[in-house]
Amino acid sequence: MSEALAASQASGAGTGTVPAPASGARQFWRRLRTQRAALVAAVVVLLLVLVALAAPLLTALEGQDPTTYHPHLVDSARGGVPLGSFGGISADHWLGVEPQTGRDLFARLVHGARVSLGVALAATVVQVLIGVVVGVAAGLGNRLLDQVLSRVTDIIVAMPLMIMALALLAIVPSDFPRPVLVALIIGLIAWGSTAKIVRAQTITLKELDYVAAARLSGWSTWRIARRELLPALAAPVITYAALLVPVNITIEAALSFLGVGVKPPTPSWGQMLTSADVWYQAAPQYLLLPAGALFVTVLALTVLGDGVRTALDPRAASRLRIGTGRKGEARA
Repeated sequence: MSEALAASQASGAGTGTVPAPASGARQFWRRLRTQRAALVAAVVVLLLVLVALAAPLLTALEGQDPTTYHPHLVDSARGGVPLGSFGGISADHWLGVEPQTGRDLFARLVHGARVSLGVALAATVVQVLIGVVVGVAAGLGNRLLDQVLSRVTDIIVAMPLMIMALALLAIVPSDFPRPVLVALIIGLIAWGSTAKIVRAQTITLKELDYVAAARLSGWSTWRIARRELLPALAAPVITYAALLVPVNITIEAALSFLGVGVKPPTPSWGQMLTSADVWYQAAPQYLLLPAGALFVTVLALTVLGDGVRTALDPRAASRLRIGTGRKGEARA
């Protein structure tokens, strides 16, 4: 809110007739607590992040690493099927070993979480940064700038993400760090939807009284955007970013599954699924472990994103009927 309007409200607050509203963070937390499914999802996401960050410590505790081959743990006469029961699970290999190579599955799974989550988060940051800059510039700019940026955004939205990513990943030199490249390509191709949302919100916000008051006070466009619009845009941008993360995890997994994403020996869940598609009968845990981790991660992030959306916008009802406290929502 502009400084002029804020000052007038502050002068009228001393009458004692208007109670002081709770802070935005406190209101957000109060509404989020009513979303029980979102709280469970937040705990799951936090655990996944901790596992990803502590992957070297966890694998050191197990005494394994994600790249060492153990050929003596697989049966070469049967095509490389792991020896022992349940895929070679033992005290030294907590989740068994990989067919043919004998690499430790637990080590590859937790290190794959670092790659999958890191790529998704980095791509989301790139998408949001470009989308916010382009959207705010289009919403606040003159008619010509708005038309140019809107047409560029339409072209970006119309581009087939997977086909463009496949083409770009195929021509980039192999010595470029693959996780960084995948994150950059996803972010640089998929920012169009974010820009459209930010532009629409910016056009709505700039017609409000406090933005008009700032404009009449002689503030520059940059100052209006920084002091008035960006704080108001935080809620919809955060909501959309929370929903982008699981989408980007799925895209990274799909690119790795197609063989153009993260390259061996760097582990990722999509790459593990690529190698496991022929082992679903002989070694089903090799397929089920990365698929289950990917499913749980995407589901938890999607539920958390819906909870964040509902907490930031109390007028929007949650899409989740299970785990949503209606009485708690009314109190919040």
